[in-house]
Amino acid sequence: MLPSRRKARVQGATGRAALAAFDSLDARLPVARGGREILRKAFPSHWSFLLGELALYSFVVLLLTGVFLTLFFDPGMGEVVYGGSYEPLRGVRMSAAYASTLDISFDVRGGLLIRQIHHWAALLFTAAIALHLLRVFLTGAFRRPRELNWVVGVTLFLLALGEGFCGYSLPDDLLSGTGLRIAQGIMLSLPVVGTHLSFLVFGGEYPGDIVIPRLYVTHILLVPGLLLALVTVHLVLVFSLRHTQWAARGRTNRNVVGEAMVPLFVAKSGGLFFGVFGVLAVLGAVAQINPIWAYGPYRTEQVSTFSQPDWYIGFLEGSLRLMPGWEVTLWGHTLMLNVLVPAVLLPAALFAALYLYPFFERWATGDRGEHHLCDRPRDRPTRTGLGVAGITFYGVLLLAGGQDLIAYLLHLSVNGLVWFFRAAVFAAPVLAFLLTRRVCLALQEADRDRLLEGDESGHVGQSVAGGFGDRHRPLPAEKRYPLLVRDLPRPGDAGPPATVAAGGRPPRRERLRRALNRWYDGRRVEMPTTPEERREIAARTAPPGRSGRESG
Repeated sequence: MLPSRRKARVQGATGRAALAAFDSLDARLPVARGGREILRKAFPSHWSFLLGELALYSFVVLLLTGVFLTLFFDPGMGEVVYGGSYEPLRGVRMSAAYASTLDISFDVRGGLLIRQIHHWAALLFTAAIALHLLRVFLTGAFRRPRELNWVVGVTLFLLALGEGFCGYSLPDDLLSGTGLRIAQGIMLSLPVVGTHLSFLVFGGEYPGDIVIPRLYVTHILLVPGLLLALVTVHLVLVFSLRHTQWAARGRTNRNVVGEAMVPLFVAKSGGLFFGVFGVLAVLGAVAQINPIWAYGPYRTEQVSTFSQPDWYIGFLEGSLRLMPGWEVTLWGHTLMLNVLVPAVLLPAALFAALYLYPFFERWATGDRGEHHLCDRPRDRPTRTGLGVAGITFYGVLLLAGGQDLIAYLLHLSVNGLVWFFRAAVFAAPVLAFLLTRRVCLALQEADRDRLLEGDESGHVGQSVAGGFGDRHRPLPAEKRYPLLVRDLPRPGDAGPPATVAAGGRPPRRERLRRALNRWYDGRRVEMPTTPEERREIAARTAPPGRSGRESG
């Protein structure tokens, strides 16, 4: 009897301890109730939301193929004589890194396929992040409470660029070596610290014998670790914050309508992963990319003809080619503006603008409320115009990076192309901004006409007077909803009233903010609504925590 009582007492104590541990863990991690909430989390269904998943799954493919390549790649810069299967280079002296890359391509079973899948996945990863950021920007999904997630996304994009450049440089072929030489020139252009930075990276005089091993460690350990950490932070924020959604019947600023994470969303997302893996495998099998054997080993006295970097670094190449050869001597030191401005200051300014834009727009518009409904780009013509202007600016620089190739293929003057691109890099973004804003306003006017007249029915009728005209049918409610429910600030609402200065005018900073507010939100086409519809729209776009009628 006594042993049974002791056994029951021990079991009771064990159960209480397990329950206490579970409660303690559940208070800190989503184990029980939080876990069920995560599994039932609603994900709105729209193709544009898959761009982030496309980046995630291409990153998974990068990790899987990268592990395979790591098993066979030798990052050494010691000189060896190639004796592998590629006959044209047999007997040529080269670095161990280049020789091992040739071995992966020709002597390791499946090596070339994995190498090419890895390269295609790197391009897709960077492109998917860029498109995802563009979608977030154009739809206003960076606004409160998602400013931190926007900062994380821009940092992921910056790390992806660095990771791509490190991987691109590892084979030590003539093309990647040319890129490393350009990178060393950019380091030297930095005032005061440039020479010291170059010596630190290359371990002495260029090219040194340790830069490839250092890039290898950065490529397989440091940057992937940072990417994994930030991807985790990004996913945690996506789960903890309410997901954005497009305006439709039943969707408001205070609810989320979509598919449960388990099983529907997981099934669709898993299918997307296998689709991404399959497309990358097909590209790796049939589309040749980065044929390093055609470039040969890197030699410091040689430069590859028509050398072009991958697309995500192409804008940097273009900015270097367009910048005039300006140099300034100050206090006995030469400042190389021809490299410093296009390769250091310009990228720094671009990424600073990306980081700060959500906070700038919030200050300029005075819009500090929470937003969970996606903006249609046409409804925010100024922001959309800025996005298109940025794309145009990047596109001009990308084309300028290949001006020698364009001149050769089209039999044009290289000098003439340089001056054309120099003018276009300033004029084209401005024209793109003005044209885009005008197109957005025209689309708003078309939406207003649809609300007033309805859609064309395809039938033509004759009036009593004998005239002919097309007939229209009223828009159904599900089509009227996204045209009317626009989560936009009121024009001229730039926040609380400004403090009036001694001269009777607001401070200069406040006047600037109100001018920017009119520039952002002053141009829009008001939709025809009744007072009842306006009250309904205000209730559906009201942020969480405000009073308002909620209806499904």
